Amino acid sequence: MPRKRSARSTALATTAVLLATAAIPGLTGMSQARAAHQDIPKPVPASAGQLTRLSAGQPLSTAECRQKVHHDCYGPTQYQAAYDVQPLYDAGIDGTGRTIVIVDSFGSPTIQHDLEVFDKQYGLPDTRVEVAKWGQVPVFDPKNQDMTGWAGETTLDVEYAHAMAPGAHIVLVETGTSEQEGTSGFPEMMDAIKDFAAKGRGDVISLSLGATEDTFAEEAGRTGDYHLLNGLRYGLKAAAAQHTTLLAASGDNGATDKKLDGKAYFTDRQVGWPASDPLVTGVGGTRLYLDDKGNRTKPDEAWNDGDGSATGGGTSHVFPRPSFQRGVSRVTGAARGVPDISLSASPAGGAWVYSSYDPAHTGWDIIGGTSQATPMFSGVMALADQAAGRRLGNINSVLYRLAQTQDTDDPHGIVDVTKGDNSGHGVKGYQAAPGYDLATGCGTVDGHQFVKSLSGRDDL
Repeated sequence: MPRKRSARSTALATTAVLLATAAIPGLTGMSQARAAHQDIPKPVPASAGQLTRLSAGQPLSTAECRQKVHHDCYGPTQYQAAYDVQPLYDAGIDGTGRTIVIVDSFGSPTIQHDLEVFDKQYGLPDTRVEVAKWGQVPVFDPKNQDMTGWAGETTLDVEYAHAMAPGAHIVLVETGTSEQEGTSGFPEMMDAIKDFAAKGRGDVISLSLGATEDTFAEEAGRTGDYHLLNGLRYGLKAAAAQHTTLLAASGDNGATDKKLDGKAYFTDRQVGWPASDPLVTGVGGTRLYLDDKGNRTKPDEAWNDGDGSATGGGTSHVFPRPSFQRGVSRVTGAARGVPDISLSASPAGGAWVYSSYDPAHTGWDIIGGTSQATPMFSGVMALADQAAGRRLGNINSVLYRLAQTQDTDDPHGIVDVTKGDNSGHGVKGYQAAPGYDLATGCGTVDGHQFVKSLSGRDDL
């Protein structure tokens, strides 16, 4: 996933609910934490570089996209059909009563308006996005590429979490990092996650961001020194202790990723954190092939557009193989493998988003990346939590058990992906194959069957 660039925050959308920074305990300690972590790598959105800027007046059909922009494009109703969640909606399972927390640097000043336009276009119910500003969030500048990059990420995250779980409450945490101040984004993000955990808020946390594991060693100045990374896990630990499901994008640069300067790529295989953390479910990317109704025209593949853009995946340099991956040790060896599950990510079969944060580019664009897959899966998890009537927390142990025990007579909703690979940027990647692999993890999901199995609700 892209990284190392810090970004800025946006002003709060006037229609969103403000969680005032004065009301958030721990801000004094937060500033001290930022000072103590000035030099750690900065997170950037996993969707960076995956945007097709069209500024269209309205979204095109898939058939029109093929004709006019020479690749596919999909909207929420197609994804809902492709991931088979309509039977859940019909049963009253739409995420109601559950909260998805989305964390992005600087957010978008127009997120509420843009979501309402998105909802009207696709017949989705409106929801009020609760915006929580964490730290000193600068006024939005549409000429600042860091800000607009994060605003685009925010738009994608909110619109597609809502598209999959239209009844769920969405909290958007906007953090206020600033490169000019010499601070990095992860401490503020982890402080915010820890605070939300202490308040018991958030059933699912969606992180469409990350940094290459070895950039932490680069910053520390010594190969294999990951103390900076390990020092940031406190937010994840706090959320996991509250049985919150943590999701993170596996990245968009295939089997490698960028170095600390944010420009050059590592020449060996790399994965990103926090997706590599065993406390987190790492979400990879697939390429979907759909018709205008959301029916598959061919099986899903590991996302690889052939230009270096591909789903992140591989083995961790930091974390040993967790117990939930014991059954796939022949693939992962002694290390933690990433991803765990995959959903749509390829911009060549990208998602329509509406945005107006940049007055020079207002309208409908197509975007992809594991940043798309992650909020979509956060929506699926909100459905599962509602169906179960409780937080399901870290699902990794159950996920791998379901993947390894299902068969045609007892489907658990895990759909194997067996084609494609994630090679790119001169680094040989991993091949999708039957069973678990380091390109797509356990595969993708049939939302209806997956939610039934995860929640234990055979009646759905």
